[in-house]
Amino acid sequence: MDTRTHETRLRIERIRDALIANGVHAVLVPSSDPHLSEYLPGRWQGREYLSGFTGSVGSLVVTRDSAALFADSRYWTQAEAQIAGSGIQLEKMATGASTIYIDWIAKTLKPGQVLAVDGQVLGLSLANALRTAMQRAGVSLRTDLDLVQAAWDDRPGLPTEAVYEHAAPQAAVARSDKLARVRAAMASIGATHHLISTVDDVAWLLNLRGSDVECNPVFIAHLLIDATGGRLFIAEGKVPADVAARLAVDGIQLAPYDQAAKALAALPATSKLLIDPRRVTLGLREAVPATVAVVEQINPSTLLKSRKTAAEAVFVREAMAEDGAAMCEFYADFEASMARGERWSELDIDTKLTAARRKRPGFVGLSFSTIAGWMANGALPHYRATPESFAQIEGNGLLLIDSGGQYVGGTTDITRVWPIGTVSAAQKRDYTLVLKGTLALSRVRFPRGTLSPMLDAIARAPLWEHGLDYGHGTGHGVGYFMNVHEGPQSISKAIAEPAMAMEPGMITSIEPGLYRSGQWGVRIENLVLNVAVDTPEKNAFGEMLEFETLTLCPIDTRCIDIGLLRADEIAWLNDYHATVRERLSPKVSGAALAWLVERTQPLSA
Repeated sequence: MDTRTHETRLRIERIRDALIANGVHAVLVPSSDPHLSEYLPGRWQGREYLSGFTGSVGSLVVTRDSAALFADSRYWTQAEAQIAGSGIQLEKMATGASTIYIDWIAKTLKPGQVLAVDGQVLGLSLANALRTAMQRAGVSLRTDLDLVQAAWDDRPGLPTEAVYEHAAPQAAVARSDKLARVRAAMASIGATHHLISTVDDVAWLLNLRGSDVECNPVFIAHLLIDATGGRLFIAEGKVPADVAARLAVDGIQLAPYDQAAKALAALPATSKLLIDPRRVTLGLREAVPATVAVVEQINPSTLLKSRKTAAEAVFVREAMAEDGAAMCEFYADFEASMARGERWSELDIDTKLTAARRKRPGFVGLSFSTIAGWMANGALPHYRATPESFAQIEGNGLLLIDSGGQYVGGTTDITRVWPIGTVSAAQKRDYTLVLKGTLALSRVRFPRGTLSPMLDAIARAPLWEHGLDYGHGTGHGVGYFMNVHEGPQSISKAIAEPAMAMEPGMITSIEPGLYRSGQWGVRIENLVLNVAVDTPEKNAFGEMLEFETLTLCPIDTRCIDIGLLRADEIAWLNDYHATVRERLSPKVSGAALAWLVERTQPLSA
């Protein structure tokens, strides 16, 4: 018997024992923590612990006689493999934003039965939708139980690593200035207090960084600010004395992590509290006294940090150059080694590409776990090789590598596909159609304030023309030495909202793809910066934006079906490669420089 699967069954049975002991009929275990983070510290990886599914997004529902895992198309193949034999049923969601599990619960439970979900990790917006659906179904909702704890004896505690300051010159905006801008936003709506729970917002606002979450330089904390000061709720011992002293100069005092709810409960009756309903949990919201007025709006810091300053953009460009140089060093070594007949695995790629990045100035760590997918594994958008399951790079086909780094001056995220041996006509066609999508969106101009989801179809159109599509979004926002996935902008099929408006300074990915299950996958990704552009009409019809491509690394031309590219597309690609060669040549030498020159040769029709 598979030990992992056996353990999964035991854990599900333990959670069922907890259901019965507490008079509950089902439990919802979301992929969430008290800060509604995308990537979770070990303590809150309950869904992964109970189900064995390691994807970053998904929800688990366990009833007394059934269990279901809800995952979107990026994870279907992975989820099916990881829950096989566990007794857990896979329920396929169209997108990661889907809430079909709410409907599933409402249909599965009978009137009078009880659903439990830990309110400390349940987002306020989701809680409202869940409560409404359960009331309609006659199902009671309990949010005061943490049933995961009952099935997890060796559950990790809070992370203990110390935080540190993101210092000048890379921290181009002072903490005091950021606080002043947030307080100005508070004053504009009459708010006396503002609770910030999302860890990237807290880290950005205070110019602090940490290592509590793998690949994301953030730390676990809440922040409550008022017109003149604030309290940072954080575990004892995580803030060095000198950092605490500098925080105090800016009016920020330290408080125990578990006292955030108590502080909210003690707010004066005359207070007016600003919270973001999508970025705060039900547990914290319920701690606010009924006498306190509450304003629900997006965190001002979320909007502010999405718009990188001109000074920050300078450091981002330098980080991109260092990252590109690392990739030149790696790919030159990789291709030379393969030509000598040496064996490489997907794990080797991860190890050696990381080692190349580690040599570059300003490198701090990876921005996410490297995806190195050979052939069929490349068709899994969030695939990750493990020592227990990985492929050797051998034979003919396509190798997809999606990777990124955290630098003190920026965050990178890049996907390239490389030919190994002989590439088929079908593979070249897929590759070229995806490339056309990347080029189409990279070259577009659009009015400032355009809602980012409106741009999604531009990248898909070359694929749609041939009856093809992909299941993930086209682009996500990227932080500044911060989370590799950052809002509020999203180039995707998401329902557009005002906060998704494209503004100068935003950094977003462009990453269309095409995946043939069991065969191969293609994704070509660059990061781009929103920049203002003059128009022939001198902006008479409004200010226009365009994308500056930030990522610096050759796009392999050996996989291209040249007959599918127009002359203007070829010209853009040649101009891009000329820029890549110019920017990276001073940073590499020897074999890496020779590789760079070869891979950036102009393409002719």
